[in-house]
Amino acid sequence: MVIRIVGEAFAKWARGLFGFARNGYLIKFLAVGAASFAIDLGTLTLLHEPGRVDLWIATPIAFLASLVFNFFAQRKFTFQSGTRAHVSFLKYGVLVVVNLLATDFIVNGIAAVGVSYAIGKVIATVATTVWNFLLYKHWIFKTGTVEGYSGPGSAPSDVLVSSEESAND
Repeated sequence: MVIRIVGEAFAKWARGLFGFARNGYLIKFLAVGAASFAIDLGTLTLLHEPGRVDLWIATPIAFLASLVFNFFAQRKFTFQSGTRAHVSFLKYGVLVVVNLLATDFIVNGIAAVGVSYAIGKVIATVATTVWNFLLYKHWIFKTGTVEGYSGPGSAPSDVLVSSEESAND
């Protein structure tokens, strides 16, 4: 009985994940994340090495460049959001702060129990990636409700309710 319930729950979760991947959300999300990382590292490298900018200045500049790229690419390319940019950007800013605090807590917490900080960083990256995807899709870049979508176990249809209709809910 328990095995059947767990199996059904896993199957429902897997169908939902496949639906996101099939519709391109997850693949685009991960591609934009990879591009954001490349921009962060590339900008840092260019500023610090050939540009000879001090690391403590180059690092936040590169991070901010990556952050701005990530916001606009996720907004337009991944989630095709028509929401007002300033509203989404405020939500995005809140999430950035939460991610920063969570990452710091996880990395330092793992290190405090004698495990490598690098393991903590990997765990924090996986955790923030998972909740970022969900929060980007359902809170930050949400443009409306998806008709015929009954939750993570079903695949969303391609028809979205307009932003104005969603704002009236």
